[in-house]
Order: sequence, then structure tokens, then C-alpha cells
Amino acid sequence: MTAETSAPAPSAGSGRPVSLTLGAAITALEGAALAVVGISDMVSAFSGQAKQLALNEFGGAVIVLLGVLPILAARALLKERRWGRSPAVLTNSTCLPVAYYMCQSGGAMVAAGVLVGVLGLVGIGALLNPKSTAALYAQQES
Repeated sequence: MTAETSAPAPSAGSGRPVSLTLGAAITALEGAALAVVGISDMVSAFSGQAKQLALNEFGGAVIVLLGVLPILAARALLKERRWGRSPAVLTNSTCLPVAYYMCQSGGAMVAAGVLVGVLGLVGIGALLNPKSTAALYAQQES
């Protein structure tokens, strides 16, 4: 028995591409950031710091729910489920106008806006990478 025949041949679906893992990680980070903003909004409403209590409670809950979708999409991508790519690309695409308006604010928001924009672009690139596409659609070809 030679070394070539003793080692099992890697299957087409074995091993997730780095680009898919990177895209999923960025998407999860963006979802977590949204959830933290929502929780912070609700906490400020409950602590009496907000002027419009009901609006901040409801708005915070909506933002938390908006943060859950990218986290679920990232989880699906890590399991190589195709449905996760569309909401993940949408989330990363939404970062671009957010980054633009953050940069327009000036001051320290410029650095934060650049970071958000770079994360959005890297996330889109990673998710639309041919290796990511091949990993997500490999089951369909078989």
C-alpha cells in the first residue's frame, strides 16, 4: 500500500474556503454590532435617559431583530447553506451608505466610517468570491 492510496482523497465539499469563513465572520460581527446598538437603545429608554420612552423601546427591539438576521445568515454560511449568502451580502452592502454618512459627519466618525466601509467591501468580496460560490453550490452539482 503506497502513501497515495492510504490517504483518503478529499471530497469536493470538505473544508470551508477561507473567503467564506471571512465573509461569515464579518457578517456576524455586523449583526452583533446592530444587536448591541439595539440593546443600548432599549437600556437608555428603561433608565430614563431617552426623551421618548416607547419609541426607544420599540426602536431598540427592531434593531436587535435586525441584528439577528445577519447572525443567522453567518451561521448558515458556516454550515455552507446557500440561503445565508443573500442576507449576508445585503448586510454588507448596507454598510456602504452607512459608512458614507459616517464619513460626512466628520471628526472621529470618519475613522469609524472608513472601518465600516472597508468591512462592507471585504465582506462582499469574500462572499462573492468564486471559491465561496463553489463551496455553497457544490451540493447542487453532485
